[in-house]
Amino acid sequence: MVAFLEKSPKKSLSFKGGKVVKEEITMNRMGTEPIPKIMFTMGLPIILSMVLQACYNIVDSMFVARMPDANGIVHTGEYAVNALTLAFPVQMLIVAFGIGTGVGVNALLAKCLGQGDKKKVAKVAGNGVTLGIIIYICFFMFGLFGINIYLRSQTSDPIILDMGTSYLKICTLLCGGNILYAIYEKLLQSTGMTVYSTIAQVTGALTNIIFDPIFIFGMFGLPQMGIKGAAYATVLGQIVSLIVAMVFHYRKNKEVDSGIEYLKLDGIIVKEIYAIGLPAIIMQALMSFMTYGVNIILGAFSVAAVTAYGIFYKIQQFLFFAGFGLRDAITPIVSFNLGMGKRKRVTQGIFCGIIYVEIIMFIGIIGLEMFAEPLIAIFGLSDETAALCVLATRIISTGFLFAGANIALQGVFQALGCGISSLVVSLLRLCVIVLPLAWMFTKMANAKVMIWFAFPIAEAIACIVAVIFMIHANKTIVNQMKE
Repeated sequence: MVAFLEKSPKKSLSFKGGKVVKEEITMNRMGTEPIPKIMFTMGLPIILSMVLQACYNIVDSMFVARMPDANGIVHTGEYAVNALTLAFPVQMLIVAFGIGTGVGVNALLAKCLGQGDKKKVAKVAGNGVTLGIIIYICFFMFGLFGINIYLRSQTSDPIILDMGTSYLKICTLLCGGNILYAIYEKLLQSTGMTVYSTIAQVTGALTNIIFDPIFIFGMFGLPQMGIKGAAYATVLGQIVSLIVAMVFHYRKNKEVDSGIEYLKLDGIIVKEIYAIGLPAIIMQALMSFMTYGVNIILGAFSVAAVTAYGIFYKIQQFLFFAGFGLRDAITPIVSFNLGMGKRKRVTQGIFCGIIYVEIIMFIGIIGLEMFAEPLIAIFGLSDETAALCVLATRIISTGFLFAGANIALQGVFQALGCGISSLVVSLLRLCVIVLPLAWMFTKMANAKVMIWFAFPIAEAIACIVAVIFMIHANKTIVNQMKE
């Protein structure tokens, strides 16, 4: 938000100590610039950043899917993609805890900066780093003792189990870069240094993309590591992002004091961090839980279906992450103007946000429906798996307009202080409806077709509920504003 402050040339007069003092009026562009312009200006960098995050996952899958057959295993690449799909929920959970904690640190630190409490600012930053280390230790222990149990809950195939174990062990034992980067990213963003956090993220993403084929296929004299190579490239990219972010934070971020004494956990600060960050963790964790549940349901009747779903899920992330980026622009714009009591701008923010997200989703539907086959062909899947993936893409994408409305309205609910409404919509679209429905469809004779309809149906039902919540919020909150 700091980056969107601008000073007006106008002056105001106030009295301090019996003297007349001229004060500059600081205006925030979120309250003055046209809503469509400011939403685009704020949303575009976030969209680019989040779409870049999607590259982490899809690049792994593209290279892994083309792994050459080895040790007498036919379609080795498909087995590897399946293993990545089963491992993905844990990776999402790591991200959930890292980003959720970072969100809490970001908001609390920015608040303390505004209050001028420099000592508490340093404590919040130090406690955030310590919490990141604790989270890393928890996932490190899972990597040592929990992977086998976790993977066996989804599959009994020995090849997939072996590949999944190899990949996930590396990603959990070395996930410190992933978690701590999320903390340092928010430390930079909370002080307005978003350019540096973006540079760190881009550097890590490029590192991952460059080293993926080198490690997987064994280039430049390195041994061919297969799926382990994909894991090493991923964690290397995360560690590079962390190092770059840390360098920028400790060298450039003069607003936050650093020291070992600030790393000591303060119960009150930890509570304040998670009062803000816990909902973000829950929301992100729901996506992990849904993917885990779908993997189990699909795996019960078709290994190819799990692989197809894994590929499609990572393709759709480009669209969904773009929607999430706009959602993260909708929330502060609507929230700021709500606080300023500007009802007209609140209404414009809600309307414009929904329209923008829906435009992205509409373009996505057209693109996926038209180019599903050539897009899936990039992964070099077998005919059966490729056909399933194309089918899944064309059926699930029909619900993207509902999904877009849900994503946009969740951002609106957060801005209006209706956190419960946002959580309910997430629960409906990610767990409560889609998982039972998918399980029911697997019992039908044409399960390989019907299973994919669970996703658009869940989005449609959740959208109806979200609209009802929005009508109520509009009546009780927006229309109650005086302007």
